Amino acid sequence: MRFKISYLMSMAFITCFAISCNQTKELPVYNPSDFNPELVDAGLQNTSKNHTVADFKLINQNGDTITQNHYKDKIYVVDFFFTSCPTICPIMTTNIAELQNQFLKNEDIMFLSISVTPTIDSIPVLRKYATEKGVIDSKWNITTGNKKHIYELARKSYFAVVEQGDGGLQDFIHTPNFILVDKKKQIRGIYDGTNNKEIERLINDIHNLTKEIL
Repeated sequence: MRFKISYLMSMAFITCFAISCNQTKELPVYNPSDFNPELVDAGLQNTSKNHTVADFKLINQNGDTITQNHYKDKIYVVDFFFTSCPTICPIMTTNIAELQNQFLKNEDIMFLSISVTPTIDSIPVLRKYATEKGVIDSKWNITTGNKKHIYELARKSYFAVVEQGDGGLQDFIHTPNFILVDKKKQIRGIYDGTNNKEIERLINDIHNLTKEIL
């Protein structure tokens, strides 16, 4: 009898443990009001629901026009970088390359890197950079485009930077942030792209997001 009771208790524990291990952590949906106000355009700071990233039009390492349609029904990670950056950008790019390999076989996961010095980062420069960094074209777009458009995306869509500006000649942004976007174009996480623990958190969150019914 004791053996039977112990056996049943053990099986119950194993079942409960298995259920808890299989539970998906639901990620928050970020709206402008959830961010540090310094990161958010003044006109959006009180918006507490229904924020989605804006449509975009960029040019990738192959000279192809990249729009939101290329990321339709995809989970993707966005970062803002520039190819001549000697400090945080090489670390960030290395980490996205690792993420690319981590999710290589999952067609639902993609990556988008956007240059903050678009006049310098021409298509040939991006192509050389992409080749050197091991970019897989079908997974990861390294992009350039109109500076005002890019800076507006950073400030009003992805909330990637604190500094305010107009996207003009003297305007410059530099951020280590990775932004996780779901299939509904909602922001689901923000991470320090130079921090290994943050990258581990991002990997876990991507796995959890793939299990959500969106």
